Amino acid sequence: MAEPVVKRSGVKGDAMREDDPNLNQVNGKSRDKARWGPSHEGAKELAGLYSTGKRTQEVICVAVYIVLLCYVFFQMGVHFRLDNIGAILPATILGILAADLASGLVHWGADTWGSVDMPVVGAGFIRPFREHHIDPTSITRHDFIEVNGDNCAATLPGLVWLTYKYMTQSPEQLQENYSFDCFLVALVIFVTLTNQFHKWSHTYFGLPKWVTFLQDWHIILPRQHHRIHHVSPHESYYCITTGWLNYPLESINFWRGAEWLIEKATGSKPRSDDMKWATK
Repeated sequence: MAEPVVKRSGVKGDAMREDDPNLNQVNGKSRDKARWGPSHEGAKELAGLYSTGKRTQEVICVAVYIVLLCYVFFQMGVHFRLDNIGAILPATILGILAADLASGLVHWGADTWGSVDMPVVGAGFIRPFREHHIDPTSITRHDFIEVNGDNCAATLPGLVWLTYKYMTQSPEQLQENYSFDCFLVALVIFVTLTNQFHKWSHTYFGLPKWVTFLQDWHIILPRQHHRIHHVSPHESYYCITTGWLNYPLESINFWRGAEWLIEKATGSKPRSDDMKWATK
């Protein structure tokens, strides 16, 4: 079977295959050297940078997140009124769209700029993005904590603020802002689940039927849709929560325009650190 080729932004590249997602075979024969996957030298080095301290931080963030989210859900149930129904659906959809946009901005920023050598954020935040491009299925071998820990940390400020509101504001004040709270809770939940949806988009076998149903109906990030991003040099389709905003943003050249502005202002070349690891 010939390797599939996808054209994107005028560039030819190899799309991920379901039977060989790491692209280590050509016409059914193994490559002499692992091109992608856990045997790639860069992937092994990056995987080794996952530290005990990072793991501890993720466990704490997940635990605090679960406690706060349960409290917020309980309070929203207590303060729910029938006249809130009309606002819940549009507020939730706006929250999901905002989460998809946020996932794209973070994904694009970490893929395109910075380096693993940067203090604090390099090993802790940028490293997983570099590892993912040269070992796309690494995320499928990560457990719940490693997959979702950083996103739980990112959404804690929103949950802390909501918790403070429900502890201090009057019922009348809470009713006035109930639709905004629905928006914020949807944003928090879908930002948190972004990496889980991303993991499922790389999981080609054994997914529950309800997950594949959501993917097939493009309610969450579909597998085939996300493969477009994994065409080297990984310069498109950055939104990975639902992927709803990928086509609109590509149609207006949003990412290319942002990269042009940053390169003009700073002289930094997009994706230079990403290419350094890919060529190890």
